[in-house]
Amino acid sequence: MNRTLGLGLTLLGATLCFSISLPAAARAQDPAAASPEVEAEVRAILENPRVQRAFRYLEETDEQTMADLRELTQIPAPPFMEEARGRRFAERLEEIGVDSIWTDEVGNVVGLRRGRGDGTIVIAGHLDTVFPEETDVTIRQRGDTLFAPGIADDTRGVVTVLAILRAMNAAEVETDFDIWFVGNVGEEGLGDLRGMKHLFREGAPRIDGFISIDGLGRDGVTNAGLGSYRYLVTFAGPGGHSWGAFGLANPMHALGRAIAHFDAAALEFTSAGGPRTSYNVGRMGGGTSVNSIPFDAWIEVDMRSESPESLDRIDAIFRDAMQKGLEEENAGRARGEPLTVVVDKIGDRPSGEVAADDPFVQRAVAATSLTGGTPRLGRSSTDSNIPISLGIPAVTIGGGGAGGGSHSLDEFYINRDGPEGIQRALLLLLAQAGLSPVME
Repeated sequence: MNRTLGLGLTLLGATLCFSISLPAAARAQDPAAASPEVEAEVRAILENPRVQRAFRYLEETDEQTMADLRELTQIPAPPFMEEARGRRFAERLEEIGVDSIWTDEVGNVVGLRRGRGDGTIVIAGHLDTVFPEETDVTIRQRGDTLFAPGIADDTRGVVTVLAILRAMNAAEVETDFDIWFVGNVGEEGLGDLRGMKHLFREGAPRIDGFISIDGLGRDGVTNAGLGSYRYLVTFAGPGGHSWGAFGLANPMHALGRAIAHFDAAALEFTSAGGPRTSYNVGRMGGGTSVNSIPFDAWIEVDMRSESPESLDRIDAIFRDAMQKGLEEENAGRARGEPLTVVVDKIGDRPSGEVAADDPFVQRAVAATSLTGGTPRLGRSSTDSNIPISLGIPAVTIGGGGAGGGSHSLDEFYINRDGPEGIQRALLLLLAQAGLSPVME
């Protein structure tokens, strides 16, 4: 997940640290408030003796939570290579205790804890990180700060899922809904939410609600999904010697023309007002040597918008620009075959929003304020995009603690108010899953 970066800086003896409370691109709003009726409902759950016992257990066993964080962080989970971390997550589910465990076709690991009524809710953290296989994920500690790639995004989320299960078992908390405790794959980058797309595929078992634990802190409530399209564009031609074959159409030149057209038209569109929309050419490559006309040239492009209509509009601008670049370069060639272009969509994250007055969002707001946080609603690109787009209530919240440097080799975590973040997630889960009548 891309998220707002916290910064840990030591300057003239003063340590400054900002927690990550919302995923990146999330635009926090003013503090939100739940209705008196919903707040009273969630407060009654909070005051239940077994829930209070679970809260105390989370505080008393925080060393175990941190031990899980240390262990899982140091198991690499590169994009599309989450198996090793998934196996250990499954072992921890079994050690803690669930009714059944399975790993599905795409690699999601699911632990089922049965409820006493009807319905299913999922609480999930994503197993994958953005870092390639060779990245050193060994934890380095300086004072109270733990440094390691992926420690906050999203190993903390995965550990929060395990901690909630431990607390529920220890306090003998029973729910109406079945709960799936999930370590999912494919949240980052070109994973394209494949884990969520599989869980919520057509014909899959019904899921009535979804909580993603992604990021840190205990304030943010992401109730809106930021849609995005991602593309790999490849211009191709015969290629040749820069002197001997001069006059051939050049894929790199076509690529430059296409980017220039796209930037000009997309900048005009995004500057004209309306729903917030962005675009970015993030990677490019091609060619074999400085004195060779390339036989191919490629770019990867990311476009995002709060509005599905605006996303489709900038998508059309993008496609038109790619075609213009191709046509202009081909028109200027002196000889040889024309270039071709292939535009491959490599990412499609739908947008959507769960209304602020939806009972699920209201419960998330109440759970946040009742556990000491300041609830703020926001929009981002997270695993919740998929259920939200299907009309299934879903939110993304942080797993407590503070940190920063997300997606960098200096990513860090500080266990500040860590248990409180997990308590908030537990309270929201129980508010949505329903306490079993046997606990009344």
